[in-house]
Amino acid sequence: MKLIHITDTHFVAPGLTLYGLDPHARLSAAVTDINAHHRDAELVIVTGDITHWGEPQAYASFADCMAVLKVPYVTLVGNHDLRHECLAALKSAPRDNNGFVQGFRDASRGRLIFLDTLEHDTHAGHMCDRRLSWLQQTLAETPQEKPIFLFMHHPPFNVGIDAMDQIALVEREQFSDIIKPYLGRIRHLFHGHVHRPISGSWMGVPFSTLRGTNHQVWFDLNPSSPHLASQEPPAYGVVLVTGHTVIVHAHDYMDQSPRFPFSKDGASDREYVLGTF
Repeated sequence: MKLIHITDTHFVAPGLTLYGLDPHARLSAAVTDINAHHRDAELVIVTGDITHWGEPQAYASFADCMAVLKVPYVTLVGNHDLRHECLAALKSAPRDNNGFVQGFRDASRGRLIFLDTLEHDTHAGHMCDRRLSWLQQTLAETPQEKPIFLFMHHPPFNVGIDAMDQIALVEREQFSDIIKPYLGRIRHLFHGHVHRPISGSWMGVPFSTLRGTNHQVWFDLNPSSPHLASQEPPAYGVVLVTGHTVIVHAHDYMDQSPRFPFSKDGASDREYVLGTF
């Protein structure tokens, strides 16, 4: 199974830039690259912060950009989104019976579960009792033979970047209590929000996130450091799942650094690598 993970696209109204960057152009470059190299993916999942201010024009611009994608896609919400506007504009956003942007899809290697951690008027992540109950029911109803993959915007743990840890998921204890009976079946947790390439494990569950397609959060583990954005390269994730492995490649799709062969016919390796090739 191949999946594509995109996060934190931060669209604004057409014609505007955000932190000196064009969110539409940068996501469009990702879509072009995915169409060229990963049309065999089963699904693209965008883990929230689709827009920066939740404007209808921004959602329309996002939908216009994604319209040329040759792979089906699902969009989640993050702290910069507005739930009603997202659901009104994007057919790709799942909806549960309570009107939250939650749902699941059974793919070739397991069940993909999509979660809503948005709480309006705060950048911190929240899951109310209704959302947590939905997750508990969905996990309970997942057939025993199906592995589970979780997708959400806010991480349910700290990542070591103080400003982001202050606005991670608040109800992490309730969340962890719900997933504990299924830890042996949860193969991976994908999240956004942090705008950094991070991987590891939490309660034994492997997780990963990556840079957004627009701006990034500057890496600094000093709690007293200022909270800074950066123009580091954007990325999307290419997820390869077999019966025994989950491999996540973070692809800096706009990287323009030189590419060259490791060796050259007619030249010794030493001559080649030490020369100007």
